[in-house]
Amino acid sequence: MSPILRGQVIFCFLLASVTVVDGIIDRNSIVQQYNLQLNRSHPYSPVQVGNGNFAFGVDITGLQTFLPHNTLSSWGWHNSSLPMTPNQTKPEDYTGVDWWTHNRLVNYAQPNPKEANISQWMIANPHRINLGRVGLWFGDENVTEQSLTQKTQWLELWEGRVSSSVTLHGSKIEVTTIASPDTDTIAVSVSSDLLHQGGLSVFFDFPYATGENKFDAPFVGLFNATSNHTTALHTEPNQAIITHTLDATTYVAQVVWQGDAAVLRLKEDEHKYVLSPGHSVDKLKFTVTYAPQATNTTTQFEHVEEAAKTWWADYWSYGAFVSFPIASNSSAYELQRRVILSQYLLAVNGAGRDPAQESGLVNNGWYGKFHLEMVFWHLAHWVFWSKWDLYDRSIGVYNRFLPSSFDRAKKQGYNGARLGKMSDPSGRSAPGSINSLLIWQQPHPMYFGEMEYRSFPTTATLQKWDSILTGIADFMASYAFLNESTKVYDLGPPMYPVSENTKPNATMNPTFELAYWRFGLDVASKWRMRQNKSIPPTWTHVYDNLAAFPVENNTYVTYEGITDMWNTPEYTEDHPGVLGIQGWLPPDPQFNESIFENTIARVHETWNFPFSYGWDFPLIAITEARRGDAERAVAQLLDVNNAFDEVGMPVGGTRVPTPYFPAASGLLLAVGMMAGGWDGKEGMTWPEGWAVEAEGFVRGM
Repeated sequence: MSPILRGQVIFCFLLASVTVVDGIIDRNSIVQQYNLQLNRSHPYSPVQVGNGNFAFGVDITGLQTFLPHNTLSSWGWHNSSLPMTPNQTKPEDYTGVDWWTHNRLVNYAQPNPKEANISQWMIANPHRINLGRVGLWFGDENVTEQSLTQKTQWLELWEGRVSSSVTLHGSKIEVTTIASPDTDTIAVSVSSDLLHQGGLSVFFDFPYATGENKFDAPFVGLFNATSNHTTALHTEPNQAIITHTLDATTYVAQVVWQGDAAVLRLKEDEHKYVLSPGHSVDKLKFTVTYAPQATNTTTQFEHVEEAAKTWWADYWSYGAFVSFPIASNSSAYELQRRVILSQYLLAVNGAGRDPAQESGLVNNGWYGKFHLEMVFWHLAHWVFWSKWDLYDRSIGVYNRFLPSSFDRAKKQGYNGARLGKMSDPSGRSAPGSINSLLIWQQPHPMYFGEMEYRSFPTTATLQKWDSILTGIADFMASYAFLNESTKVYDLGPPMYPVSENTKPNATMNPTFELAYWRFGLDVASKWRMRQNKSIPPTWTHVYDNLAAFPVENNTYVTYEGITDMWNTPEYTEDHPGVLGIQGWLPPDPQFNESIFENTIARVHETWNFPFSYGWDFPLIAITEARRGDAERAVAQLLDVNNAFDEVGMPVGGTRVPTPYFPAASGLLLAVGMMAGGWDGKEGMTWPEGWAVEAEGFVRGM
């Protein structure tokens, strides 16, 4: 009987939450051990406050005084002017590239040399914008960070609060910075005798959008292109509304303060405003709320302070937690540090309405767009750590993108719904040489749906995912090509596998994608059976006759027909996706343990790890854990090429700028699986002698 039909027997629900220790870990004391204490600014790694949809990066002053760190949001996007090239003046003029695919022409959203201008415009637009800069204003432009003394800064993780203290000319300046958990608001308190002496104010500055750079880091926006955009000031008692217009994008910054102060434009030809306190003021409290339009709500500092304190305490207190033996083991201490700081940073940068971009809300990578193939790495950890409310914020992207996915498949002559890759919030996938040929994002919804059903086996869960899984499974079955010579279904060509480092016209039947295709079709079929619906015969036929894993010299290789893979440098760097068939995914029906053992040995022998990405190390760690090698799993998470800096930011490596958040979310995913176990492996997987306590983790498949 086919494994896909075997699921017609009664589905046995497995308990999803593995509680090793029941609520006795002193979370507060562990978290607070990793509060940041700094004495300098970090250009690429700002300390941040935020709420997942909004983040505000600060320098050593607690604001953006000396370094123009970014204020980014889920909704803040901008389009540059359309190109004026004849016949290429709007997106509808873009036609893509026709590519010969299994005896027919298929249109792909590839950069078209004949339509270079509109192609590039669609790649770069829309792009995320920096909403504005807030900093201390000394009235003296010669004051620099080097002018300050006694510089200290604390990030208090349990409360989501940044407390900064510096001294200028013998006068102490203390700044508290907090972000609202509910709105795009920062709350700031500034205390100093310089306030009433006239030597200290606060400025607000607004940049023009930068839409030309694939990577806009560490700072986003042009503060000197003042003629390209406009700002307007409207004042009322104890508040000011600054309206910022960049071409067709308009939004407001609503400033609300307590006590005697006023906002004025600094210079007529600039977009910088100053909030100046009265002569009796020695503590200035204010909030800045960024929004598409002004509201009648006037948010006070104390309201944000209390809301943030409550939200962060709840965040740390619910869901899963793990305690490592940090007092006696330096590796455990570093792993705990990375876990705690990653939890904070991902709540700030990776818990929004849309899946995160790789650099979160720190800077702009890939024009600020997010990648659908990376949704697994950005969101799966919330599932294993039982943070379902944060997972729910953005998992709806699949339902939102379903209409455009159906349209994409139809235009290419396929059935069902084909997910794109490099996406903006509208669901449009940007043209790209890799973007339109990648396929491993397609089964992600099957993974999420199945994990969700294991924890919530309800009719509501089945209905939530039904149309999504059906549409994508229809595409997956349609995409697979029946090879009349071999009588099996092939994947590709043309295509790119996970590693994105092969020739698309030569890439066929990549190992990981074959396993993920079978997994996805199997889950989609179970979904139908749970609802007493029939399974489309095409799904079963493709599943039963999908090509076998490609094997050369008794190892699994990236794709069928690859030449001398292990001795070819271009094939032994980037993502070792072949390992995903054992670890990320539960065992495939065709999985051969002996061949896989040879494969992972060859990866360790030949891989160019300095050129790997941050999620490659958690990928290998999960594989090693499932093999039972906990020592090697931890070593991968702490690998020298998988660095996390002083602030806790995952270092981007040689190919992308810092930060690269899939390394942080991948870390939590790996730790979650090692703490919660998986089907057939109850309990934890840690090195011998590690006294680990864990609670609340969800078991993997």
